[in-house]
Amino acid sequence: MKTWACLLLAGAFCSLASGSLYGPPDSCKGRCNEKYNPKDVCHCNRKCEQYQNCCDDYHNHCQQANADGKETGTVFDGEFSSSDDAITNEELQQTSEQLYQSDINRAGEADITLNKQHLASKNQENQDQSPEPLFSYVNQEKLFSKPTYASFIKLLDNYHKRVGTGEEFTSEQLKEQDNFLSEVMKTEVMKVLYKFLHNKHRYGTEAEFVADLKELWFGLYSRGNNEHDSSGFEHVFIGEVKKGKVSGFHNWICFYLLEKQGIINYFSHNYDGPWTSYPDVLGMQFNWDGFYKEVGTAFIGSSPELEFGLYSLCFIARPGKVCKLKIGDHDLGIQTYTWDKSTYGNGKKYIATAYVVSP
Repeated sequence: MKTWACLLLAGAFCSLASGSLYGPPDSCKGRCNEKYNPKDVCHCNRKCEQYQNCCDDYHNHCQQANADGKETGTVFDGEFSSSDDAITNEELQQTSEQLYQSDINRAGEADITLNKQHLASKNQENQDQSPEPLFSYVNQEKLFSKPTYASFIKLLDNYHKRVGTGEEFTSEQLKEQDNFLSEVMKTEVMKVLYKFLHNKHRYGTEAEFVADLKELWFGLYSRGNNEHDSSGFEHVFIGEVKKGKVSGFHNWICFYLLEKQGIINYFSHNYDGPWTSYPDVLGMQFNWDGFYKEVGTAFIGSSPELEFGLYSLCFIARPGKVCKLKIGDHDLGIQTYTWDKSTYGNGKKYIATAYVVSP
């Protein structure tokens, strides 16, 4: 275990080893409500969730369960009480259900016809077991003419799929990012999300919220060697190719459009969610332009704003953890990961990935 320097009240320095009074420096044990110190490797106050720099065990040590099983937090830094500021699992479920109910742009049952075909076993080989495309029909005229769909689709050709190829956005492409954010923020889904996060003191104004969404989703970082070749948006919604395999790629609209062009070959599915209407969740195996995706989950039939909102909610509330939600009265898990090799703003972390996991 590495030793760490700590400053005593008297001003002298001492080494802080594992098992000391204060616990290891990468843990929140004994550190809840601790003042921010930029030298700390991770943090344990209320704002660490906002800046996505909490220690991994933050929720274990700085939140506790009530007798009725509801989660509550300790007082973090004196600015807000825990009841005002901590985001509980119950609140995540309530908010995600509200986002789902407010998604008026999602596909209706008659708007999409799926041909799921082969159900793969857990040890399924890399083989095409489904001779037909996954999507038999999509009501493009109805769905893709909606402003959030149209602005989302314009973003899909702005990226190089290979990790290691740097991204350089034109002025027009940057405007397309702003336009997408503008369109989704007009929807009830994102209005509900902002209101919730504002009430939890994560963002003071809508402008601050939108600016942060742009940085954490569209800000470029390097998965290779300082090429600025990746972003959360590219990885999650479009996908990337690294070491000959597909990583990310969790969006049904992008999948449908590429399948229609003959660039994606659907192989099989290994998970079909419990929803009988849209959005549904499907775990898929496929080949993208010669590169294999072993398992990739995606919402099917959701609007861009619902996916964007649910992933954002989970990354802000439970960065790097499984986020337990509900949509359509069914349990839903979303796993997010932070990108830890570079930051933006005051130490905030980018989205590395976000995807649905079976509950």
